[in-house]
Amino acid sequence: MLKDPTKVGKIWFDGKMVDAADANVHFLAHSLQYAGTVFEGERSYGGQLFKLRKHTERLFSGADVLGFSIPFSMDVIDRACQQVLKTNGLVDGYVRPAAWRGSDKVGLSPIGASVHVAIAAWDWPSYFSPGKKMEGIRLTHSHWRRPDPQTAPTQAKASGLYQICTMSKQIAEEQGFDDALMLDYRGLVAEATGANIFFVINGKLHTPIADCFLNGITRQTVIDIAGLRNIEVIERKIMPDEIATADEAFLTGTAAEITPIGSIGDIYLKPGRVCQQFISDYSELTSGRSESLKV
Repeated sequence: MLKDPTKVGKIWFDGKMVDAADANVHFLAHSLQYAGTVFEGERSYGGQLFKLRKHTERLFSGADVLGFSIPFSMDVIDRACQQVLKTNGLVDGYVRPAAWRGSDKVGLSPIGASVHVAIAAWDWPSYFSPGKKMEGIRLTHSHWRRPDPQTAPTQAKASGLYQICTMSKQIAEEQGFDDALMLDYRGLVAEATGANIFFVINGKLHTPIADCFLNGITRQTVIDIAGLRNIEVIERKIMPDEIATADEAFLTGTAAEITPIGSIGDIYLKPGRVCQQFISDYSELTSGRSESLKV
């Protein structure tokens, strides 16, 4: 069991395995000062990282959006992720690769800054407690909004974009909620602070168009599963007042997996058959037990 990856275990750091306590970043690292880190969150089930290459591809594309190149190949990063998991003795765990600009360039311009990569792993059974997942989590509304793609690199999984997410999450938990629903810059439903959202309306799945936030890998997986189950998925603009028309709703994400929603503000939802079907299907898919679900 690796509960605290900052103190125990090994971290892959620029091509070498080092003790977790020695995997340090300089205070003047450009990405620390100017929020220029790209990262991924990956889950291992039974010792196998789910959709590893898709995560690695997104890490590289995010770096490209931010204007720097990762100094390792995708194959090297894939192997390193698996190596970190194995070295730390984890079978069902969470893996966090990250790439950032170093401290050899101080100032706003990043030109000439070196690029570093590290990968850590630890135990993370569930983003929300099993009890919460069964009854449905409680969401409040965030006053922060997902930004216009012309004002931020919204298609990169970049640290700077998560500032409003962490603030929204903190406020929600301080108020007794589990998470917060975020609107986008137009006032449309976007996502939660770290997960995409789906609504079940008249037996169909409705989900916001991912045009100013990440088209999550778990989101894509749910859409694929829905196709195999002959459940229609409608990606569209969703107004906040439409939430009241939903029969069920759930979040999707590598950390959240499939998490039913019990309420959003003063609107109450009852997790039902559709939520349970996707939880079951996703569990079978990630465990490798299902022959019919291959997405």
